[in-house]
Amino acid sequence: MDLTIGATFFFDWEMRFMEWLQAQIGNSGALCWVLSNLSAFGEQLLLVAVMGFLYWGLNKEFGKYVGLNVLMANVWNPMIKNIALRLRPYMVEGSNVKLLRLIDDKADAMDVAAQGYSFPSGHSANAATLYGSLAAHEKKRKLLWALAVVLPLLVGFSRVFVGAHFPTDVFAGWILGVIIVALIPWLRKKIKNRWVFYAVLLLTAVPGFFYCKSNDYFTSFGMLLGFLLAEPFEEKFVKFENTSNIFRCILRTIGGGILYFGLNELLKLPFPKELLEAGTIVSYLIRTLRYALVIFTVIGVYPMLFKATGKLFDRKKQEA
Repeated sequence: MDLTIGATFFFDWEMRFMEWLQAQIGNSGALCWVLSNLSAFGEQLLLVAVMGFLYWGLNKEFGKYVGLNVLMANVWNPMIKNIALRLRPYMVEGSNVKLLRLIDDKADAMDVAAQGYSFPSGHSANAATLYGSLAAHEKKRKLLWALAVVLPLLVGFSRVFVGAHFPTDVFAGWILGVIIVALIPWLRKKIKNRWVFYAVLLLTAVPGFFYCKSNDYFTSFGMLLGFLLAEPFEEKFVKFENTSNIFRCILRTIGGGILYFGLNELLKLPFPKELLEAGTIVSYLIRTLRYALVIFTVIGVYPMLFKATGKLFDRKKQEA
């Protein structure tokens, strides 16, 4: 089966620039490693860490604000990708661009369903959305505004350098991120009813079920669904309190991260690997429900532990 089914379109200067860039830097081991790892600022691990530190630790409402923006970026991005169907630069026949950093390191580099399509860049959209949301929420903090500009630029450059995206993919990802940072909070202010607001977001996301053929969409839709269910659940039944204690913030974030990644792996166990990777409607539904359950657990259920651990910390503090 041909795993690289998709469209090939790009400006000539894009391919020439990428080939030139890799030729100039590719032999420099240390610099190559640094530039490749700049992509991490737009990847899942850091997104979970930043949003978790805010939500579980410092400021619940701030965390939800940032989290929803990032989730919408993660849903809309693959929906656009599955319309454009643009193959990644290294997948193009005759291309001399090398892939230096896999998107999904557990799958074949040429498997589009696993690695995703190219346009727009998800890393670039994530970086623009995450750091842009931080700055937009805390408008007076100049450092956050600086990060909102610098980090997406670095991530975008890294994605081009590693051969995962054309420059125009990166530009489109930045634009998508900026639109989301402006649009989602605006919609929330305009639509006062929570459930109507949720319905509007889901209605924009549901069409992807009818045409998307890449894992990233179903992962992101499941996460969005879990988030929208967990937010009212936490507000009604959990009502955990944030903490200004940085040590507790870090512990909560580490615990939540372990639960997020651990539960995700645990929920794969009942299903054969072949089914999970089949690329069928059944495998996509399993992925969607798996991520919905994971996010509902870490956002809505996991914070129930904070009261108990808080009492333990307070007791030890009094004994000291």
